[in-house]
Amino acid sequence: MKTIFEKSNNVPGITLCDEEAKMDFLDSKFFRTSEIGLPNVSELEALRHYKELSDRNFCIEKGFYPLGSCTMKYNPKVNELLASLEGFTDLHPLSDDCDCQGALELMYKLQEALKEVTGMDAVSLQPAAGAQGELTGMMVIKKYFEVKGEKRTKVIIPDSAHGTNPASAHLCGFEIVPVKSNDRGQVDTDALKSLIDRDVAAIMMTNPNTLGIFEENVLEISKIMHENGSLLYYDGANFNAIMGYSNPKLMGFDVVHLNLHKTFATPHGGGGPGAGPVGVVEKLKDFLPAPVVDFDGQKYFRNYNIKHSIGQVKAFYGNFSVLVKAYAYILMMGQNLKEASENAVLNANYLKEKLKNAYLLPYDEPCMHEFVLSGEKQKHENGVSTLNIAKALMDENTHPPTVYFPLIVHEAIMIEPTESETKDVMDDFVKVMLKIADEAKINPEKVISAPHSTPVKRIDETLAARHPNLKFVQE
Repeated sequence: MKTIFEKSNNVPGITLCDEEAKMDFLDSKFFRTSEIGLPNVSELEALRHYKELSDRNFCIEKGFYPLGSCTMKYNPKVNELLASLEGFTDLHPLSDDCDCQGALELMYKLQEALKEVTGMDAVSLQPAAGAQGELTGMMVIKKYFEVKGEKRTKVIIPDSAHGTNPASAHLCGFEIVPVKSNDRGQVDTDALKSLIDRDVAAIMMTNPNTLGIFEENVLEISKIMHENGSLLYYDGANFNAIMGYSNPKLMGFDVVHLNLHKTFATPHGGGGPGAGPVGVVEKLKDFLPAPVVDFDGQKYFRNYNIKHSIGQVKAFYGNFSVLVKAYAYILMMGQNLKEASENAVLNANYLKEKLKNAYLLPYDEPCMHEFVLSGEKQKHENGVSTLNIAKALMDENTHPPTVYFPLIVHEAIMIEPTESETKDVMDDFVKVMLKIADEAKINPEKVISAPHSTPVKRIDETLAARHPNLKFVQE
């Protein structure tokens, strides 16, 4: 495919040095004396060029995304339609409460819905994304202990945690204390007990964890922490696995953040706007960011009267259009949110059982909505790494899953089908994964040199990430 500059007809570029462009009211110092440097193409040629580029993008409408809800849970198109209604898009965020009762009602009812599914006693919709939700939750925990007059300096984090967990706690000034996993991929409670002292403010956990395994000892962990006066933080990244079956409150958690794009079908791929609502138990509700949306029985309003509020964490009040989409999804699903979790768990276990003989399964436990394989067998026997397997999937109209995470699994391949995919799609994925495993034995060079069918082949990904070259230099 040619670049748009290569498609240019090479007619000299536009300048403002022509006599007819010299107007009396413009100072000559503002005249351009050289070419603009833009390609010279017709409108139709430009449209065709960008359509051709868009056709090369891989998207959920083109094929399977086994990296799951992290960025590509299916986003129903009706959500987009509702979020684009003029009453929402034309509403200014600085409108008086009396002029935006509909928007405030929506947010209030979304708060109530999230309270229902999480078991929490109060919710803030303000954080702009999951990571900011984490930071908000840790700020709440920090201020809670400050108001109590306790100086707690440590946060315990499992070795399988999301990378944002230690980052969020560290930004709040906490010392990070890792706790190891046991041979079943769960928090080692004996190791946890050895780390407990009066300096520990909280533990940050994901349940099910990043291995896709439910923490069976979560109630014991809750007891250990609470007896020490510590709090429990719930990373809601994997909440899609437990809706309607359990909730963070039942497990003993005090603070939770939710990723609306992972559980409630709001788009977040490609760096788009997100939302990371934070829920807390009763004793922490006076520490939430101000304002929260409230209702006095007659009108909805933004309540700034939060006694120990950590302050505002987002301009205006969160990413409103994202909240509209999440609320639409919840209304559309209703009690079927429970069924979404059922199907996500069923799909993941189905794939796990189909693939565990071809690839190494480090933890052969019933999984929740995701599971982690390892490419160690292929790498040790034939020199085919997990990265090679991921690249080979690109030749099969399948987006690679998350790889090399969690870090406690060498050559990790994290697979999450979500609840949206049919059995036929998953069976096709199994065939592809088995085909790649066979090719790794018979013709490893073919896998190692993949992808072969994509417009761009292998690049130095580390160099590209650290030193991106975004400038086109025309020769």
